[in-house]
Amino acid sequence: MDIALPPLRSPAARSELARFAWAATVDSTQNWAMTEPVPARGTAVFAAGHQRAGRGRRGRAWQSPPGAALALSLLRAFAGPLAAVVPVGLALAIATADALRRAGLAGVGVKWPNDLVLGEAKLGGLLVEVRATQPQPVLVIGLGLNRTLPGDTPIDQTWTDLERAGLQLPYAALLGRILDAVLPALARFDAEGLAPFAADWPAFDVLAGRAVRVLAGEHVLEGVALGLAGDGGLRVRHADGERVHHAGEVSVRVAA
Repeated sequence: MDIALPPLRSPAARSELARFAWAATVDSTQNWAMTEPVPARGTAVFAAGHQRAGRGRRGRAWQSPPGAALALSLLRAFAGPLAAVVPVGLALAIATADALRRAGLAGVGVKWPNDLVLGEAKLGGLLVEVRATQPQPVLVIGLGLNRTLPGDTPIDQTWTDLERAGLQLPYAALLGRILDAVLPALARFDAEGLAPFAADWPAFDVLAGRAVRVLAGEHVLEGVALGLAGDGGLRVRHADGERVHHAGEVSVRVAA
């Protein structure tokens, strides 16, 4: 499979795109983007048909057999400061879920902080990594979507893909829809921060009101998810009161 950049319908997406690069096979689009020049403005996109060693959050492997998943990384500098831009994964998760709904995949939601899910099954996710902090923050944001995975793909959690969910889009068409959504979202996030995306969070939040387990190292805290905090953290009501948890510090599971 050889992919050229599909036509982008959104003028805002075309304006934001600084570079598009494609490779049939890489070890990881994240590793690739980490070594490339940072655009003076806008976003560089690095996409691949196959990742030999893709990775997800907290050191997990990301399985993407040839042609079976959408795998790309976005390289961008932000106005900063770093603490304010790290929640960009939330904004892009919302933008991606919204794009999939508009394509006909009703019910896709976001499990905090940036897993894309259908019901209890994982459909995709995002990974935000910091490449540099000075003179301004530079982030590499990985985005992966299960498109048509073999049934024996070794994934250690409940999963689904677009084809199983009934959305059959050619690879290039899917890539175009996603870029039309996430590129303008990056520009808006850089200009306005998380607030406009947080306003849309309740429509996509699959944890709100549910019993959850918060894993913080060896500690497990039980509680009820209450939604998004202003800084992108997850509000959870515990027996001793409400706390805000942050993505770099904890993992969250739905309580059985």
